[in-house]
Amino acid sequence: MSKKQQKTNVARLMDAAKISYELIPYEVDEKDLSAIHVAESLNENIDQVFKTLVLHGDKNGLFVVVIPGNCEVDLKKAAKISGNKKVEMIPQKDLLSTTGYIRGGCSPIGMKKLFPTFIHHSITTFDYIFVSAGIRGLQIKIAPTDLIHYVKAQGSIPKSV
Repeated sequence: MSKKQQKTNVARLMDAAKISYELIPYEVDEKDLSAIHVAESLNENIDQVFKTLVLHGDKNGLFVVVIPGNCEVDLKKAAKISGNKKVEMIPQKDLLSTTGYIRGGCSPIGMKKLFPTFIHHSITTFDYIFVSAGIRGLQIKIAPTDLIHYVKAQGSIPKSV
């Protein structure tokens, strides 16, 4: 990243909503876009670095889950909390056209459409968390309650998802 920090759409939306946040740059590794790499680059607890996943359900269509970076989503449990019988991750090739974001830069904030969003229960145990600021190489540090309210989270993902 350059010395002059780029203001992303996520940051503009937070400004417009008068939500306090901080943009935190990190070094991108194109071979490792994992949240674990992001947490290590930021020297932060992986439990506080959340990843955003977009899924498609057989009954209710698209929805978003926001989970700690070291967790994997349990598709059966994600189906249950979202009111579906079966869900799957959307194909990576559809991510940009669906959300406006690319892999490694997908944020729950400012997608093309406000999809039903479910956030892991552990988010409220922290004073702040990190999610993508909408581009690779930039995270947004935000209070969990601000994120929950802004994305109109529909429910909490239980511990085992």
